[in-house]
Amino acid sequence: MTTSRRPSHLVHDELGTPAELAADCQEIGRNLRLERAAKAAVATPPSIRFEDYPAEVGKPEIRVSDAAARLANALHLHLD
Repeated sequence: MTTSRRPSHLVHDELGTPAELAADCQEIGRNLRLERAAKAAVATPPSIRFEDYPAEVGKPEIRVSDAAARLANALHLHLD
């Protein structure tokens, strides 16, 4: 005798097995890099001492392309 299973609208019927759910959680943890965050949380904090950082740090150069300048000018954001 075959039994046909009626569709259920209960939330727990749609869940996977505990093993599948645990595997999903572990994969999410790997994707979110939670292990790295946990290590950083207990690691030695970075120094706030002035002498531990270089005296002069160059500023990055920001280049505005012609297309970006035209767009900014069209929006009246003049980058000149």
